[in-house]
Amino acid sequence: MIDTILFDLDGTLIDSIELIRLSYVHTLKVHRDLEPPHDFWLAGLGRPLRWQFAQFTADEREIEAMVATYRTYNLARHDEMVTAFSGAVEAVRALKARGAKLGIVTSKFREGAFRGLRHAGFGDELFDVVVGADDVALHKPDPAPVLMALAQLDVAPERAVMVGDSPHDLASGRDAGTATAAVAWGPFPRAELLATRPTFWLERTDEIAALFTSAR
Repeated sequence: MIDTILFDLDGTLIDSIELIRLSYVHTLKVHRDLEPPHDFWLAGLGRPLRWQFAQFTADEREIEAMVATYRTYNLARHDEMVTAFSGAVEAVRALKARGAKLGIVTSKFREGAFRGLRHAGFGDELFDVVVGADDVALHKPDPAPVLMALAQLDVAPERAVMVGDSPHDLASGRDAGTATAAVAWGPFPRAELLATRPTFWLERTDEIAALFTSAR
């Protein structure tokens, strides 16, 4: 019986992947004059920026500078490039209307998460908890952010499902003890997602609402 739905944000509810890719490429061009292969970028997608840029330098000051470059580029283009996936807002609102507890578990900073939610039409009222990269010391694929969301909602893992577009999302939920739901509309190949053995496979956003199986 599932009455709590936890969502990743980018690539799951909001279509921001191309903006993320361009921001990443721009940052590495500025700081390293290189453009890593697409597969290298994709492998780190869904993990915090500091982790991603630490793959290129151990200098904390440079990592912070790279994060700043990324955020400046990203925020300047955010509103023109980010939108909700078709049907996602309606699916989340349907869950809320039926009494589901809802949360966001993202590897981006809270400020950016709220901006994306508002701009894409989700607003502030739909989600009972938002856990961002600046809320936890350990990040997806570690279960820590999912466990924090569950603790704040006072929900047992077996009553929750973690919904995501990346193997990191699904591993985080699985290791926290929740069910998991992989979405087909994100950037990761189907085989990579199925390798995590998700509990559910969602082909369309309207299937999100079917995850809720129990009233509070």
